[in-house]
Amino acid sequence: MSTAPRPDSEHRPAGWGSFENLPTGRTLVMGVLNVTPDSFSDGGAHSGPEAAVAHGLRMMADGADIVDVGGESTRPGSERIPPAEERRRILPVVEALAAAGAVLSVDTLHAGTAEAALDAGAHVVNDVSGLSVGQDMIDLVARRQAPYVLMHARGTPDTMDGLAGYDDVVGDVLGELEGLRDRLVDAGLAPERIVLDPGLGFAKRGAQNWELLRGLHRLTATGHRVLVGASRKRFLGALLEQDGTPRPATGRDTATAAVSALSAHAGAWCVRVHDVRPSADAVAAAHAWLGVEPAVLRPGADAGVPPAAASGADR
Repeated sequence: MSTAPRPDSEHRPAGWGSFENLPTGRTLVMGVLNVTPDSFSDGGAHSGPEAAVAHGLRMMADGADIVDVGGESTRPGSERIPPAEERRRILPVVEALAAAGAVLSVDTLHAGTAEAALDAGAHVVNDVSGLSVGQDMIDLVARRQAPYVLMHARGTPDTMDGLAGYDDVVGDVLGELEGLRDRLVDAGLAPERIVLDPGLGFAKRGAQNWELLRGLHRLTATGHRVLVGASRKRFLGALLEQDGTPRPATGRDTATAAVSALSAHAGAWCVRVHDVRPSADAVAAAHAWLGVEPAVLRPGADAGVPPAAASGADR
């Protein structure tokens, strides 16, 4: 039984309702919702169901097209938790936000949690396993035909910092992603359901992240959607350091918005961010620059999506 409040349908922001209803022709914005006590970015500010649901609704109102719900921190050195605890944290939040019409992704390493979240109303599986992805996760998304964010990573949160050796970081990351992509396709997942994520900060040192951002065109050239998750990451803190001290995570949102605009200009399908409104505005500015009309879309009123279409999730 869900312990999170059901949003008041007369006052909640409208969501797109399903993955298929998401707008096309512009870069989307994914808001990060950490239902964890140890997130690097917010320190557990939304670790309870009520606070998490309220924050998810705020992000939707600020322009989040997708809300990415995670119950286990993957920052370097973070503590692993049992999948049962992960599900306890996120499922009430997924259920409540799905009832508000949110398009939801579930940020998880575990196939059991991914399936439970899909059953509760999530639409997308966002998996940071990378090269360690399990066959159970591959079989699940193929069976469910769930849109799957295939992120590049090596090792685990405990070991990834020591695995950042590349001959050509863009070429190596792309080649490893394509190998994983082929495993998914061979298992039966439709290629159009696969989203590539270069995995900024995951087994990547500072300059390597900038190389990957400059090389986004090589990822988009695969024909797959591309997700960019630069928000508040260490390489931005290093860029903004003062007297040898990296800028704290919450002081990196302006730089994040700049990366969001540049990613939109480079053709990214979606940017994943903690502070939604600055990046939504930045993406809109990038699209106006490119001549995309309309530069800003909202569910219902602007996009021609009838309110009824945004009232529920598609699974």
